Amino acid sequence: FPSSARFHRMVFYFTLASDPKLLCYVGKDKYENEDLIKWGWPEDIWFHVDKHSSAHIYLRLKPGEGMEALSDDVIEEAAQLTKANSIEGNKLDDIRVVYTPWSNLKKTQGMDVGQVGFHDNKKVKRVTVAKRKNPIINKLEKTRVEKFPDLQAEREQRDKEERHEAKMAMLAQKEEEKRLAEERKEQAALRSYNTLQDTDNMIGNAGDNSALEDDFM
Repeated sequence: FPSSARFHRMVFYFTLASDPKLLCYVGKDKYENEDLIKWGWPEDIWFHVDKHSSAHIYLRLKPGEGMEALSDDVIEEAAQLTKANSIEGNKLDDIRVVYTPWSNLKKTQGMDVGQVGFHDNKKVKRVTVAKRKNPIINKLEKTRVEKFPDLQAEREQRDKEERHEAKMAMLAQKEEEKRLAEERKEQAALRSYNTLQDTDNMIGNAGDNSALEDDFM
């Protein structure tokens, strides 16, 4: 490949019955997992079988959402898919699946390919999968699509759009602040004018009283 070319690895995409709008994706092997770790999104939630090797399953939430947005049905589907994509975990009952935000994944020098740790263990949740549920897995497998995405380009485009939205929000805020400042300035000018008018009226009234007094005398 030319030096500027990037090798696009295979990624599997699934549609969850519990929430078809959620993007669910998984790397084919540990090398794909490595790319997913590197180019994941802040909106991604990562699933993995606890204490056993398995595929890395990702769910992509909407911006601003956290793990609390995941329903029990979504968690069960993702956990079942994670268990099914573990050679050891798929054969065992009562295995645990861990899940955490992508941003909590920690990759340090010396780790094996596809291996990760966590920045904060308090942000790691666990769910027990008692048994494999074939109806769920079979339904998921029927939705599987294989693609070769440019993960880096997708992440860079996402960040570009986020920066643009932040810039537009900042400009809108400055325009609103400018409008409010002008409004306050106009209100202050109006209050000053009204005060001046009141003062003129008081002076005028005082003059009228004097004239009346002179006539009376």
